Amino acid sequence: MGGSEQKYVNEAFETNWIAPLGPNVNAFEQSIRDSLGNDVHVAALSAGTAAIHLGLELLGVGKGDDVICQSFTFSASANPISYVGASPVFVDSELETWNLSPSLLRKAIENGIEKGKKPKAIIAVHLYGMPYKIAEIRAVADEFQIPILEDSAEALGSTYKGMPCGTFGDIGILSFNGNKIITTSGGGALVSKNKEFVERAVFLATQARDDAPHYQHSNIGYNYRMSNVLAGIGRGQMEVLDDRVNARRANYQFYLDSLKEFSQLEFLGEPEGCFSNRWLSCILTPSFEIREKLRMSLLDENIESRPLWKPLHLQPIFNGNQHYVDGTSESLFERGLCLPSGSNLTKDDLDRVVTTIKNVLS
Repeated sequence: MGGSEQKYVNEAFETNWIAPLGPNVNAFEQSIRDSLGNDVHVAALSAGTAAIHLGLELLGVGKGDDVICQSFTFSASANPISYVGASPVFVDSELETWNLSPSLLRKAIENGIEKGKKPKAIIAVHLYGMPYKIAEIRAVADEFQIPILEDSAEALGSTYKGMPCGTFGDIGILSFNGNKIITTSGGGALVSKNKEFVERAVFLATQARDDAPHYQHSNIGYNYRMSNVLAGIGRGQMEVLDDRVNARRANYQFYLDSLKEFSQLEFLGEPEGCFSNRWLSCILTPSFEIREKLRMSLLDENIESRPLWKPLHLQPIFNGNQHYVDGTSESLFERGLCLPSGSNLTKDDLDRVVTTIKNVLS
């Protein structure tokens, strides 16, 4: 916590405004708009997953449709595709950003069209806070006239050519889960320059109640709005977003500088035009065996680390789904490790991590 969160939460209690909606929700949405700029509109929701679900509905995705989704990501990027009765088509990553491969994206779209089933949407992810190849992905999407749902759950505070992540898709989504760069304990947001999209999202997120003096519903709705209490936490967190980004980037730089003597370790660089919030600092080892040796040695020192995301096309729940892969994400998963990356890590904490890694590799 940054310090101001309690003040805004207390305001909610003092005014007895606890239910969803209220002054904190309005102010939190405004603070997100101020941070993102670009004339965006914002709906604060109960989770980033809820935002993806509503985003797919807004894009007209429904039963029997195909949606292209980055394979190298958390399952929440793809689960909402199943919520709406559609099928995910998984596409592998490229090595420069670890995100959606433009060439494989094109192949998946062209193959879909050949089969008479053009994909209805593209879910592209800024993995670990690193912007995906925005210009290239947008060029392919525009060529085939397919909308992009930009999963910026891990990338608040990241930018591409000076413009904030979350503002490049037809619809963007943010997450404020407890492990994100800032948190509302649980929460998310839907972002779009299309005001009608956001207004429709708010309508659906509040049980799709019609404009009538009684409760009347002509659409299936959801209970997806953020509470006024949690939005108060978000208001305080937005005030320290830049500090959190600086802390995460400092963690990454410390690991990079401290481990540069070990040429067998690889770090994800920052391609030209990209500015990553470095939500997580990750390394690539030469092999699965060395990754596991490092992970278990850290665990012996009571230091948690974690493999990179297991690709979704390898997940049991998605067994049999279409996928266009070249082995990139599988290799990243087998060799990659997420290091401790919290914003409140001390120099002693970071030294412990680095010392353990050095002892193993030496």
